Amino acid sequence: MTFARVALFAAALVAAAAVSSFSSTGSGKIALSIAIDGAIGPASTRQLEEALDTAAERNAEVLILHLDTPGGLVTSMREMIADILASPVPVIGYVAPAGGHAASAGTYILYATHVAAMAPGTNLGAATPVELGGLPSLPGGEKEKDDKGTGPPAADPMMTKVTNDAVALIRSLAEMRGRNGDWGEKAVREAASLSANAALQEHVIDFVARDATELLQLADGRTVDVAGAKKVLATKGLPVETLEPGWFIRLLSVITDPNTAVILMLVGVYGLVFEFTSPGAVAPGVIGTICLVLGLYALNLLPINYTGLALMLLGIAFLIIEAFNPTVVLGLGGVAAFLLGSAMLLRVEGPGFAMSWAVIGPAAVLTLGLALLTGTYVWAARRNPPRVGGEAMRGLPVEIVDWQGGEGHVLALGERWRARADEPVAPGDSVEVTDVSDLVLTVRRRDASNNGVK
Repeated sequence: MTFARVALFAAALVAAAAVSSFSSTGSGKIALSIAIDGAIGPASTRQLEEALDTAAERNAEVLILHLDTPGGLVTSMREMIADILASPVPVIGYVAPAGGHAASAGTYILYATHVAAMAPGTNLGAATPVELGGLPSLPGGEKEKDDKGTGPPAADPMMTKVTNDAVALIRSLAEMRGRNGDWGEKAVREAASLSANAALQEHVIDFVARDATELLQLADGRTVDVAGAKKVLATKGLPVETLEPGWFIRLLSVITDPNTAVILMLVGVYGLVFEFTSPGAVAPGVIGTICLVLGLYALNLLPINYTGLALMLLGIAFLIIEAFNPTVVLGLGGVAAFLLGSAMLLRVEGPGFAMSWAVIGPAAVLTLGLALLTGTYVWAARRNPPRVGGEAMRGLPVEIVDWQGGEGHVLALGERWRARADEPVAPGDSVEVTDVSDLVLTVRRRDASNNGVK
């Protein structure tokens, strides 16, 4: 009887543990969410990478990727696509809120997600590579004529390569996720766009959802391919937790704007120049070093042309030399090199990542102005060098404190000095310094023309 009770008690404990474990496992499921709002760049890549790591660590059922972007850098887009394809956690791409869009790079990313959805009132498409090396190509614009004026010019071989590569990418993503590859190619070659309902009819997305709750309900039960393994989503009723970007990602989003990076570099260089010319100020050197490091770090994350960067640095060097050795020629050459380098700086541009002449032009003019202003003061100082030492004291009026014979003491610049004179003087006389020798001043009476009295 006792053995039976012990066995029954043990069975109850095992059952309770199993139920508790099952309940804990079930209640632990969660859907994480992040929002990519703005241009796709290094900050977006870092944000998605951290979110996927967190989702894997917490064993999240899905990661919801909210997209509202005009596009961005191809390099960052490809990194994000690679992260999504290798993720052990299914990613649901969701273009939201109403009025948002997933244009250009956003379209490729949406094609890469395991489940693609859009909110009503959103759109996607216009995935044509529009700029390469800072030289714009305007698809859909007025066609230029060839040399004979009889028809459109031959296609640019480089743009043809880039376009074909983009078509191959979006088609491979469409084949992997079972989406419309023909329309994807049309979005690349013809910059086509679709509304949410049209995208659903064209089999570009899986469904249209008004909010996150409906999104999870419609995604429930779908079978997706996650890193080569089939998985059935169980998302209905899951709690959604939003992952906010940290301070470092927010900093990246600011400094990786190429215009901000260039301004940081300028502030850094001139902060260091000021510190070297005025040792002991400290603050300009500290601020300049921080700004210079941040600017160079940001440029390192961007697809830059190092020839352009070298020209910009050469221009800054010319302007610094102009400030200390005014020639005007160096100043104008420095501005020309700086502007030319700015135009060449980005190897590949994209929405949100382009050099703004409204920023670079005034920065170059201001830099030239500072160089010329500094040069003016330097030139004036060279033409009229300041007097120092004994030279500076000659002609200085002094006050006789005591006098006996041909020697005595005087007050000069608030200090007591030994003095001598070659002519009779007495306390109360108006005298001035004529020479300094071995800390002894030679003085004489001041003429009426010098002191203004008779």
